[in-house]
Amino acid sequence: MSTTTGAFIAGGIAACGAVTVTHPFETVKIRLQLQGELQSKLEAPRLYRGVFHGVSVILKNEGPRGLFRGIGAAYVYQMVLNGCRLGFYEPLRKAATTAIFRDSAVQSLGVNIFSGATSGILGAAAGSPFFLVKTRLQSYSPFLPVGTQHGYRNSVDGLRQIGSSEGIKGLFRGVGAAMVRTGFGSSVQLPTYFFAKRRLVRHLGMSEGPALHLASSTASGFVVCCVMHPPDTIMSRMYNQTGNLYSGVFDCLSKTVKTEGLLAIYKGFFAHLARILPHTVLTLSLAEQTNKLVRRFEDRMLPPKMKEKI
Repeated sequence: MSTTTGAFIAGGIAACGAVTVTHPFETVKIRLQLQGELQSKLEAPRLYRGVFHGVSVILKNEGPRGLFRGIGAAYVYQMVLNGCRLGFYEPLRKAATTAIFRDSAVQSLGVNIFSGATSGILGAAAGSPFFLVKTRLQSYSPFLPVGTQHGYRNSVDGLRQIGSSEGIKGLFRGVGAAMVRTGFGSSVQLPTYFFAKRRLVRHLGMSEGPALHLASSTASGFVVCCVMHPPDTIMSRMYNQTGNLYSGVFDCLSKTVKTEGLLAIYKGFFAHLARILPHTVLTLSLAEQTNKLVRRFEDRMLPPKMKEKI
């Protein structure tokens, strides 16, 4: 296993590789989630009618640049979030298992869920300002706007404008929703990945390698999407709001369901699935490979005492 620092770096690099491939689906997902915000089904226009229609409409009107809006902020966010999630998961799991069972090798589902959720929440809180800017950049369209529009030139300009007009509180707007959303996803992502991996090895005789990583990642990604999508919709709306349209997570949930119906919290589900399946597969599969590379580097370059400290 790599050091905590090494796992942080490996996790961040893996996530950036994944987000490069899946970012267009994230853009479509956010616009679908914001479409018809607080409008009844009869009143709400359907500018984007699904995953592939959304991709084609954005490409036609805005070009590839439209699909990749906010990619810079997405890279920073993924480095922070997945660096924390993959970097802190194992140390937290070992510490909790040792404290409870006196043996760090014991596998406990409860401890795994706790470790996954905690590491994800830490990452979501630290990276929230970048996800905020990313969401606002992706929702912006000069042709087919949905939700509140923010005319930021880029990620840095967005952070500057939010910081100057809303202060630190504005930069961390919606952080509660982000922590709930990521806590839900992280509590099941790594536990289901390792659970699926153990079952595939035990029952199907699969050996360590890309095929095992791919199958385990696919199972994990599907479960994550089912669990995480409702809070993800709430988070997108809270991030994109200007002023105090929603006072908090439950206020946003209540207003959304009351005005648009229960299924509104699942708007953009298939776009989310189209994003999160390859994203989870690539993140976890690449993390296995980058962890090996980082571990080799550490074994060659770092003395044992330094490895213990980091």
